[in-house]
Amino acid sequence: MKDGDFFTAFSALRRLEQAGDPQASQMLQDLFLTPSGQGMSPPVARAPVHVAAAPPAASTVVSPSHAPLRAPRPAARPAPPDMTPVTQGVLPRPLTDADFRTPDDQLARIGQLLFFDPILSGNRDVACATCHHPRHASGDGVSLGLGVGAQGLGQARRPVGIHAASRRIPRNAPALWNLGARDVSVLFHDGRVEMDPETPGAVLTPQGPLDYMALDSLLAAQALFPILAAEEMAGQTGENPIADAVAAERIHGDDGAWAMLAARIEALPEYDRAFTQWRGTTGPVTIDEIANALAAFIEFEFRADQTPFDQYLREIAALSSEAGEGMRLFFGRANCASCHSGPLLSDQGFHAMGQPPIGPGKERDDDGYTRDIGRYAVTQNPQDAYAFRTPMLRNVMQTGPWGHAGAFSDMHAFLRHHLDPVAGLAAYQPQAILPVLDSAESDYSAMQDAHQRAAITAAAARSMAQRPLVILQDDEIDLLIAFLSTLDDAQALQGRLGVPDAVPSGLPVPD
Repeated sequence: MKDGDFFTAFSALRRLEQAGDPQASQMLQDLFLTPSGQGMSPPVARAPVHVAAAPPAASTVVSPSHAPLRAPRPAARPAPPDMTPVTQGVLPRPLTDADFRTPDDQLARIGQLLFFDPILSGNRDVACATCHHPRHASGDGVSLGLGVGAQGLGQARRPVGIHAASRRIPRNAPALWNLGARDVSVLFHDGRVEMDPETPGAVLTPQGPLDYMALDSLLAAQALFPILAAEEMAGQTGENPIADAVAAERIHGDDGAWAMLAARIEALPEYDRAFTQWRGTTGPVTIDEIANALAAFIEFEFRADQTPFDQYLREIAALSSEAGEGMRLFFGRANCASCHSGPLLSDQGFHAMGQPPIGPGKERDDDGYTRDIGRYAVTQNPQDAYAFRTPMLRNVMQTGPWGHAGAFSDMHAFLRHHLDPVAGLAAYQPQAILPVLDSAESDYSAMQDAHQRAAITAAAARSMAQRPLVILQDDEIDLLIAFLSTLDDAQALQGRLGVPDAVPSGLPVPD
């Protein structure tokens, strides 16, 4: 079936189903709800690697020498339990202090310095804050950023130096708002760091279980992985010892990438003193302490729960008439809350929404990045093809471009696409915001790949066939945007600890 035929058939059947035609409903089930698996090669699973003997008790802080040399993730993961159905029209309860961990102020201040210090990158040229800057509402203001081998922030960032960036980071930098909330159970666009649904308290990661570490939270586990990503922070093979260790899959152990980064931090007297004062004893700085500090800062700095909508839920203030109408659409006929549910406005599930494929893609083949199959790469379940995590929505109007690849810089267009992803993908007009990068490959080349476009369309059709068709007029979309604007937390956007004047390494602070 050609792309145009696919779109025409799906749209016609959807409208007949809405009109009450039982045959159309059955045809939607038969044609679109069951993935065939044809034409979609599964992600490559690595051979299992034997892990070192049983780890010590979680309360014990262990030196890297006791860590396994390598511990890749299992080939696939079990599906999480079904989410409780959302009752249309019901507002979530307000967020309270109980939804967040009590911040460790001393550890958060160490984390602030680490967050803005390029010392954690392989080439010492990029910090966490480069892609998650307060100036850009905890993102970087572009669709796909440049990590190592570049200079500047946001759209002004440019490749520089002998190791100048030659490839974009394959996914949009996600906002950091409320990632430290207690109920957050999945992190990254594909959920590759998540709470284990079968073992309470356990965490699943790309490096398997990290039981030998004393990690404080899921967010601390997540903080361990951007520093290993070649385009983001580690660098390319041959550029530095961290990149070489990652390429050789030496992550754990005394000669692993994590231990080498911890040694860098410990070698700086200001960090060594700060960690000693915090823990109350002398000792080596460990990678889990670094991760816990980063998480503590993110939890404190990027908490957002003082929005006009939050004040409305607490019955402290009213919304404007336009925002109120938008709220009624959001939690009612527009069906947004079927996914953006609960106090955090996310079901923390994964949905194929037909987002246009731009940039280098995340999944590798023999030629490098070629596609981004989303959650499927984690679970190896074809039903998860091109599905991505439902984002939380506090400060959402400040964190564009939107989508896992940042394909949309216009919120109106993004919402229009969400209403009918099949039609939206067919009609997509390029609007990404991208820093300049000389490359032989177009950022929109994947959109010209009929096979990939058809696979994304089919995944979106299966997803949307399970939901009622929603038709909104332009003025109703404007009302939705008026409501989304009430999710801005002005106090949080101004910052709490903010940007430090200097960092212990003496390297330039991203600003």
